[in-house]
Amino acid sequence: MDKDKPVALVLGGIKGIGNAVGRFLVRQGIRVAVTYYDWEESLDAMRRGFADTGGEYLIIKVNLRDTEAIDTMMTRVIDRFGGLDILINNIERGGWPVVHGAYTREQWDLEMETTLRAKKWVFEAALPWLKKSSAGCVINFSSISGIVGRSGPASYIFNEGYALANRGVSLLTETWARLGAPEVRVNEIMLGFFETRHGEKTRGWGLLTSAQKQALIDHTLMGRTGKIEDVVRLVSFLINDAPFMTGSVIRLDGGYCIGGDTVAPMPEGVE
Repeated sequence: MDKDKPVALVLGGIKGIGNAVGRFLVRQGIRVAVTYYDWEESLDAMRRGFADTGGEYLIIKVNLRDTEAIDTMMTRVIDRFGGLDILINNIERGGWPVVHGAYTREQWDLEMETTLRAKKWVFEAALPWLKKSSAGCVINFSSISGIVGRSGPASYIFNEGYALANRGVSLLTETWARLGAPEVRVNEIMLGFFETRHGEKTRGWGLLTSAQKQALIDHTLMGRTGKIEDVVRLVSFLINDAPFMTGSVIRLDGGYCIGGDTVAPMPEGVE
């Protein structure tokens, strides 16, 4: 084990964005602890993918809604690697209206416990170790649902509980940047519609009509949903090339938040 190599903790790494980010970091020579809890049917593929990187990693099954389990997880990371330099705070539960309909009380509580509360307590457990790093870095993942809510073409995808929790993440990002400074930088990637998160490779996307899908694309200035590679590039930038950036919330949404309305032709004026 090379104790000089940085250490990252990546939440929600069994598939999709968390999985891709975790494998990317391992390939960059970073020692990675990566978590999962459900989606057991994807576990073998996860194990193969990380094994193929040829790097050092640790896969941890943990229920991040359990605060005591979070402390145990952090102990395992430190016992294995000796410290922590990077936290990829990627955990959420998205309540799609087209999938689940209106929230039940249980679904609402699950949303708050996962998308918002778990991030808080993982950060609390990680912060003392991140402050010991020479270049501590936290990246929170959130969603543009925190801006657009349940409105427009996104009404079939973003429930108001999900939107509420994601708006809260941005407040945490700013507070944590103050708490971490100057040793730890804390930034946030606010995602739009991506192939594995509210996009083509999800169950909910298949439940949308062709017209509903097209409305989302038409509202996005780039005319497409995002790809995992788009996220990985931004993660790499925040870790490696943004030493003066902290407390920032970066929208990675292809222009969805400002899309939809066209720019009218310039009038000739009266002079």
